[in-house]
Amino acid sequence: MKVVILCGGLGTRLREETEFIPKPMMEIGGKPILWHIMKIYAHYGYKEFILCLGYKGEMIKDYFLNYEAMNNDFTIRLGSPSKINFNSNHAEDGWKVTLANTGEKAMTGSRIKQVEKYITEDEFMVTYGDGLADIDLTRLLKLHRKQKKIGTLTGVRPLSRFGEVIEDRGIVKDFIEKPQASEGYINGGFFVFNRKFFDYLSKEHDCVLERQPLEQLTGERQLSIYPHKDFWQCMDTYRDYRYLKDMWEAGNAPWKIWKR
Repeated sequence: MKVVILCGGLGTRLREETEFIPKPMMEIGGKPILWHIMKIYAHYGYKEFILCLGYKGEMIKDYFLNYEAMNNDFTIRLGSPSKINFNSNHAEDGWKVTLANTGEKAMTGSRIKQVEKYITEDEFMVTYGDGLADIDLTRLLKLHRKQKKIGTLTGVRPLSRFGEVIEDRGIVKDFIEKPQASEGYINGGFFVFNRKFFDYLSKEHDCVLERQPLEQLTGERQLSIYPHKDFWQCMDTYRDYRYLKDMWEAGNAPWKIWKR
C-alpha cells in the first residue's frame, strides 16, 4: 500500500523558517519532520511513498537524491566513470520514494488527484507533511476495512495551549496546565482511502481535500473516523516547532515508535 504525503504548502505561519525551506524539511533532531513521518509508516511496513511537492519542492528532491551519500560512509574512485561504494547501511533500506511536482498553487485535493497515476492498489494512505503521532496504523487499517467506507480519517484531541481551570461554586477545584480536549475530535490526517475516492477529487488547483471531497463523503455517510486519544501534534506555528524539538532533545518523543 502506498502512502501519499502532502508536502507542497507554503507554511505561512512559519514564515520565519519557510522563507528559506519548505515546512516538511524543518528539522527535529537533525532530521526533517518529513523523515519522522515516513519512519512512523515504515515501522508498520509501509515503505512506498508518494510525496506531493509544491513550494520549494526542489529542496525535497535534493534531499532524497543525495540521501545515500549523506547517510552512509562511502568510498569514491575518481575518474571516468567515477565509482562509489557505500560502506554502511542506514535503517531506511528498501524505501521507495516517488517525488511528484504538483504545483505551488494547488490545494490538497488537487495534489492527491494528480498522483492518481502512481496508485494502482485498491487502498492507499494519505497524511500531512507536518503532523506526528504515536498512531497504531495496523488498528487504523483494520477499522477502515471493518467499516467498509470509502474513507477513514484519524480524529484527534490535541493538547490545549492554555491551562484549564475546573471550579466548584466559585472555588478552584483543579488546575490542569495543558489539558487534552475532552469533547469532539479534529481532523488529524493519517487517512485511509479506497480508490473510489479519486472520483471525488479534481485536478483543478482549487480542489481542497477538507472541503467538498470530505464533505461529500460525509453527506453520503462514506467517511469513518478512527479515534486516536494518545499523542498527536502538528507543526503549525513556531511554538509548535519548538515544542516538538524540545521533546526530542529531552528524549521524550512519543511518536518515535521505531527502533532504529
